[in-house]
Amino acid sequence: MELALVLPLVAVLALLLVQVTLVVRDQVLVIHAAREAARAAAVSPEPDAAGQAARAGASLAPSRLEIDVSGRAEPGSRVHVQLRYRSPTEVPLVGPMVGDVQLWGSATMRVER
Repeated sequence: MELALVLPLVAVLALLLVQVTLVVRDQVLVIHAAREAARAAAVSPEPDAAGQAARAGASLAPSRLEIDVSGRAEPGSRVHVQLRYRSPTEVPLVGPMVGDVQLWGSATMRVER
């Protein structure tokens, strides 16, 4: 009898744990993508090098990713990349209650060329 009362609560807590794990994984991927984008912007003068590197560097949905690059000038200056990502919350029961989570990541590197 007690198991029947507690089992739904345990199931919801397990789903919540899975959702938190997915959001944390996305945060790590956003930080990795920001580093990749900053590195690409530091070595390449192409305007979209950072965006291409961020999209290729992590398995994030490109439609949910926003990239801002600032400060790129002559060699020796610093380029700053900031990423914003709307992490989807798609786990049943828990996801619709929480809604998408906004994640941020940034990196700064010295321009090489």
